[in-house]
Amino acid sequence: METEASAVRLARIEQKLDKLADAMISIARAEEKLVNMEEKYNNQFERMNRFSEKLDRIEAQVQDNAGTVNMINKLFWVAIVAIAGAIAAQMWM
Repeated sequence: METEASAVRLARIEQKLDKLADAMISIARAEEKLVNMEEKYNNQFERMNRFSEKLDRIEAQVQDNAGTVNMINKLFWVAIVAIAGAIAAQMWM
């Protein structure tokens, strides 16, 4: 009778060990998923940083180009006024 009780007790212990092993496997899988998610997050963060740096470089170039275009615009109008003045001077002299 004790042998049967021991066998039943041993079977319950084995079932609990199996459940514990399943739980540990689930925890390991969840941890692996978290590690993968963190890697993806870090990759996305680095990518956004690179885009931000690129955008800063583009912004600096645009500002430089805007200054150049502004200067060309002023020179254009100076040339137009000079040409108009020369034409007017020719007409009245």
